[in-house]
Amino acid sequence: MPDTTGASYAAAGVDIEAGDRAVELMKEWVKKAQRPEVLGGLGGFAGLFDASALKNYERPLLASATDGVGTKVDIARQLGVYDSIGHDLVAMVMDDIVVCGAEPLFMTDYICVGKVHPERVAAIVKGIAEGCVLAGCALVGGETAEHPGLLGEDDFDVAGAGTGVVEADRLLGADRIRTGDAVIAMASSGLHSNGYSLVRHVLLNQAGLALDAHIEELGRTLGEELLEPTKIYSLDCLALMRTTEVHAFSHITGGGLAANLARVIPDDLHAIVDRSTWSPAPIFDLVGRTGSVERLELEKTLNMGVGMIAIVPQESVDVALATLADRGVDAWVAGEITDRGEHLTGAALIGDYAS
Repeated sequence: MPDTTGASYAAAGVDIEAGDRAVELMKEWVKKAQRPEVLGGLGGFAGLFDASALKNYERPLLASATDGVGTKVDIARQLGVYDSIGHDLVAMVMDDIVVCGAEPLFMTDYICVGKVHPERVAAIVKGIAEGCVLAGCALVGGETAEHPGLLGEDDFDVAGAGTGVVEADRLLGADRIRTGDAVIAMASSGLHSNGYSLVRHVLLNQAGLALDAHIEELGRTLGEELLEPTKIYSLDCLALMRTTEVHAFSHITGGGLAANLARVIPDDLHAIVDRSTWSPAPIFDLVGRTGSVERLELEKTLNMGVGMIAIVPQESVDVALATLADRGVDAWVAGEITDRGEHLTGAALIGDYAS
């Protein structure tokens, strides 16, 4: 006999009440990620930001970016840890925005789940809100979508979009870079949120390592290492711009250090980065050694210990390093800008990593 029961949204797998419960749980965290320009509260159809604050700019340029955190979400899912992945999301979006010199203003998020578990969704938003505080931006809204039939009950993904502002005559980029400029590297907090398809393939699938296994060289479990939140550099970069001259930043994400640095180098110049100026964290060697991954492949996939680059004139180096040290950022001079000769690309790594 055919089922004559009337169809309903709940029967199709969408739990509206659970979604409402998730909104109630996340409200306290969203309140913590505010700026004075934000109007209204959570629950409206759009987030409101008072743009009259931009009247203080001569020629304000809005900068926008959108991103996700890739397959790192699967590590969070397997471990049942949901309150750090949002931190990663803010870092991936706002650290892109600050590259041009823009101050982060506000962010929205999109959380897609197979089934709404209110506490899990609230934990994700908690991480996003805490990340926004660290980036100096507001969380003005978002969307939680339940996709039964497309995602498993425990599956989820996150994405976000952000907006910042920079004065036109303070816009950073390739046109400011000069021969002799110093390349200052800022240490990453680990893998950040890139290359996890390679990392998961090598460590979990090929080697069969367990996420709860204690790895001696890491000094903690593999899962703890893989969920280490992505460092948020936004306020550190803005502090550099306030204290000394900065010509450009480069956020080291997918594609690795050389490829991302090349994106901000003008056609007639070349960036040289000396590997001997730092030693990558043990996780990078673990991935390379366990999977017999060639160094070039590692370097074009992972950040290898550098999460952000600042390019500054030589006379700014001492102040820049002191500013970053005062803010607790491990930084060092990793290279310099030279004229581009024959057969040179935008950026290259030389030497061997420090032991």
